[in-house]
Amino acid sequence: MLSRFPRELVKTITCDNGKEFAGWREVEKALGRDVYFTDAFCAWQKGTDQNTNGWLRQFFPKGHNLSRYNQKYIDGKVDLLNNRPRKCIGWKTPNEMIIEALAKCCT
Repeated sequence: MLSRFPRELVKTITCDNGKEFAGWREVEKALGRDVYFTDAFCAWQKGTDQNTNGWLRQFFPKGHNLSRYNQKYIDGKVDLLNNRPRKCIGWKTPNEMIIEALAKCCT
């Protein structure tokens, strides 16, 4: 998904230590960007991600296989979250921030 964005917007990638990031070297190579990891058991190092994970759990309970959900349902929930204002970015939405960033770097 990050390959759709201009290189100027994706400077680095920070992951936690979950098994879903086992292919980090392929991501690093494909995007030409460094991948970093948080320290084990230090969730506060990625506070926004932890907060977003809590929001995702409202729609996708922990332990449930995502294959239970169709793509339209998943896309709808992602869209809902990307249009939810967030205190950490001055009550803007993630979508608004991306639009602003694209306008600054790529016009």
